[in-house]
Amino acid sequence: MTLSSQLVASGMWRWLQGTGIERFELQRAGRECILRGTVLTLDNHAAAAEARYELVCDDAFHTLRAQVSVRTAAAERVLQIVAEDGRWIENGNENLAVKGAIDIDLEWSPSTNTLPIRRMNLALGKSSGEFNAAWVRFPELVLEPLPQEYVRLADRRYRYSSRGGAFTAELLVDGDGLVVDYQGFWQRVQT
Repeated sequence: MTLSSQLVASGMWRWLQGTGIERFELQRAGRECILRGTVLTLDNHAAAAEARYELVCDDAFHTLRAQVSVRTAAAERVLQIVAEDGRWIENGNENLAVKGAIDIDLEWSPSTNTLPIRRMNLALGKSSGEFNAAWVRFPELVLEPLPQEYVRLADRRYRYSSRGGAFTAELLVDGDGLVVDYQGFWQRVQT
C-alpha cells in the first residue's frame, strides 16, 4: 500500500455455533476503504483453519480487489480477485458466474456485511431488493453468486436474507456499519 492508512475501527468477533474467532480492522487510505481480518476456526473436517483477507473498496464501498487465503494442515489456498466494471477476475481468469456483482461476501466473516450496508445507506423500512454478491465459500475459496437482500428495520438493525429467504438473520451494527451481533452466528467481543 503506497498511501498511509488510518485506522477507523478494529475489534474481534466470536463465532456462536462452534469454535472460532475473528480479528478485524477497517481502515481508510486516501479514497479507499480496507477491510482486513484473520479468522481462526475449524474447517468442515474439524481441522484447525486460518483464513486471512484484505478487501479494498472505493469510498462508496464498491469492491475493487481482494486477497483471501486459507491455511489448514492439508493445504494452503490463495484467491486474488480484481473487480472492475462488473467483471470479476479470479486468480487471473474472469468468473462469468458473478458478472455484475458489486459486493464481495466472505462466508466465514461478518465483516463483508458492512459493504452493502454502507454502500446502500437504506432509509428506515426500505429494502435493497434482491441482488447478487460474489460469495467466497470457505475453506475451498470458490467464488460464486449469492442472491441477497437487506431490509433496514431500525437505525442500526437490518434483516439479511439470502437464497430467496432460505437463510434469514437480523444484524445489529455500530455507527461504522460493522456487525455487533449477527443473530445466532457472530457476536462482537466487547472490550
